[in-house]
Amino acid sequence: MSSELDSIVRPQALRPGDTVGIVAPSGPVKREEFLSGASRLGELGLNPVFSQSIFSRDMFFAGSAQRRIDEFHEMFRLPEVKAILCARGGYGANYLLPSLDLELIRSRPKILCGYSDVTTLLTYLHDSCGLVGFHGPMVSKDFARSDGVHAASFKSALSSAGPWSIDSSESPGLQAIVSGTAEGKLYGGCLSLLVASLGTPYQVRTADTILFLEDLGEWPYRIDRMLMHLRYAGKLQKVRGIIFGEMMHCAPTSSSESSLQEVVRRNLIDLNVPVAFGLRSGHVSAGNITLPLGVQARLTVNADNVRLDLAESVTVPQSQIGKAGQD
Repeated sequence: MSSELDSIVRPQALRPGDTVGIVAPSGPVKREEFLSGASRLGELGLNPVFSQSIFSRDMFFAGSAQRRIDEFHEMFRLPEVKAILCARGGYGANYLLPSLDLELIRSRPKILCGYSDVTTLLTYLHDSCGLVGFHGPMVSKDFARSDGVHAASFKSALSSAGPWSIDSSESPGLQAIVSGTAEGKLYGGCLSLLVASLGTPYQVRTADTILFLEDLGEWPYRIDRMLMHLRYAGKLQKVRGIIFGEMMHCAPTSSSESSLQEVVRRNLIDLNVPVAFGLRSGHVSAGNITLPLGVQARLTVNADNVRLDLAESVTVPQSQIGKAGQD
């Protein structure tokens, strides 16, 4: 694995009628929720395909590690598959890392979309072969719900090569913690998965990033502990800005305790970078926003508004087959 990348690899954009492959790299899939989500993809004009083995179960995994890696590679090999969506998170994507065929993935880059445990794949594939990833809705968890997907960002991120932005009007609850403006590479995902990478060959690379952090069901002191872990590991020293997700079920259990926003501010204010809270992507109550990871972005945080702008294209047109997205 190279230490740094001089270029990013943009996947091809989606078009109406395209085939999208569904994979389950982590936890076991519930058939009813999965089929409901797949049906919704069809209603959106996409053609979902998947292997029947996706319903396999091995302990708390969607089948064996070999089944999951074979499924993952097959979706990159199939020329008719234009994007890969994950069925759900859970746990188990880390088992795939040593077996990933990075040359295959770099030579046939495709949209890969998911969150939670999929953070492990999104960050590693960007760090190792430059692939732009998509932190966004999953089939069983979001597409299966009528209000689960923020359609505008999903379409903009996956189908458009033009500018893209999101602000407080699109993500209710988005608020300023530390004001300021910064530019850097949008990067990150589920906080506990980012921390779990530390000390391994797959540890995250956060220098010069707008770091996105989100999680589910973690008490404020646990969030503080994970932020301190990132700090002591040197992963916050060169971060240019930080934006948190909705952080569902992470509120204090008592009204006498400090709010999570107060915990975040106290932990991060000395970094002297803009910090925002409440971007609805990942583990969210509704309307999961799709965030393209690995491209340059600008974060503007002030008392009146928080705005995230992408400074460059995310995908390339499908006409550019054979030279997909390398700078």
